Formats: sequence, C-alpha cells, structure tokens
Amino acid sequence: MPTIEANGIKINYQIDGAENAPVLMLSNSLGTNLHMWDKQAPALAKRFRVVRYDTRGHGKTEAPSYPYTFAMLGADAIALMDALKLSKVRFCGLSMGGMIGMWLARNVPSRIGQLVLCNTAAKFGLTEVWNQRVATVRASGMRAITGAVIERWFTKEFRDKSPKEIEPIVEMLHTTKPEGYAGNCAAIRDVDQRWTIGDIKMPTLVIGGKQDPATPYEAAELIAKRIPGAKLAGLDAAHLSNIEQPEAFTKALDGFLKG
Repeated sequence: MPTIEANGIKINYQIDGAENAPVLMLSNSLGTNLHMWDKQAPALAKRFRVVRYDTRGHGKTEAPSYPYTFAMLGADAIALMDALKLSKVRFCGLSMGGMIGMWLARNVPSRIGQLVLCNTAAKFGLTEVWNQRVATVRASGMRAITGAVIERWFTKEFRDKSPKEIEPIVEMLHTTKPEGYAGNCAAIRDVDQRWTIGDIKMPTLVIGGKQDPATPYEAAELIAKRIPGAKLAGLDAAHLSNIEQPEAFTKALDGFLKG
C-alpha cells in the first residue's frame, strides 16, 4: 500500500475501484486500521472509488508522540484529499472515524458530499477514563487493554460464535503503536461536538449498534436528532457493527449513498 506525505506525516492509504467513480473515504476506529473495512470494500468498490487510510498513530501511518486534537486529525484527512486531488468526497467513519467526519462536516463542508457516522458519539466518555487508558497503554502496552476492548467491540454471542473473525481485529489492536493510541485517546477525551453538529447541512446517515456498550444507541439517536434531516439505522451489533453485521451494515451504507 502506498504512503503519502501530508500534514507533516506519512499517511498510509489504499484505493479500490474505478478512477472515474465517485469517491468514498473510509475512516477507521480507535485501535484498528484501514483493514477494518475489508468486508465492505469489495462491494463498495463496484460503484465507488474507495479511499481508505490509517488514521494518525494507527497502522502504517506515522505516530508522533504528543497529544492529538480533532483539528489535527481533520487536517490529516484534508491533506490526504488534497494530495490525491480529491475536491469532494463521501465520508464514512466509525467511532473515532465518525468523530473526524463530524469535524470535517462542520469545518470544511464544501469537501463533504454525504456523511455517514457509525457507532460514534459527539461526546465520548469521561475524562478520567481516557486518562487511565492513556496511562495503561504507556506503562504496559496495547495487550493490557485487549480483553476489555474486545468485550466492548463485539457481543458475547459473536465472540463465542466467530473467534476467527475477531483474530485479525485483535492483531490490529496489538500492532497499534501505544503512543499513537494514547495521542488519539487525548483527542477523543478533549472534544465535545454535541451542540456544534447542529450546523451540519449535508445528507447524513447515522448507524448505531443496538448492543453497543462503547457508544450506546442513545448516542446515535442524539446525533441523528441534532443534525437536521439525518437518517438513523440501528443494527443488532456491538461497537464494530461493520464486522459483526457486515451484510446489514453494507446494505444500509450503500442504500443511503445511492439515495
């Protein structure tokens, strides 16, 4: 996969689909990488030029060792678009990726044609929880949080039934750079978009997991209520709904983008 210098770091990305197709940009969750979209990419690439990238601090993208902000993460996405000469994209982000999507839709609305916000929140968790997670990964590495994270990401039924589906996700978590993870935790900790998302004007779909303990369905309902005209889709899944319910997720996403 290629990397490109953008916003002062090397960003790893992958493109699938025809060069003249409309562009769909996919943004990963905290602790994963662009391969979290592997179940969606083949189907989506039939109609779109699918651009996936590793968020700062994840996968093969560089991980500077200082706290990040959503202005920084949003600027990374804009810089990647600029480098790839993409004037406007459809943007789909899950969890942290959805928070980046909200920031982009508010700050550079001319660059976003349609917006999909998945298993995310406008304000995500308590400050002390994020501080503890930062301290844990810096002191003990990514494996120290694996058990608790996987329990939030997938329902018990899915964990028991599909361990092979979960193995590559665990590997993504383990190979995420601790400093990169900590930097993104700081960004999530410090942002609150609950009121400002009311300024978002482009067509928006909010996808929530009915069994998501990380960003509960109520968080999806709040986003859909605050963004004028937003549509809401609920899936029978926990946090990584695109992996636990790939067919239903892809159907909801593709149906909205067609509309």
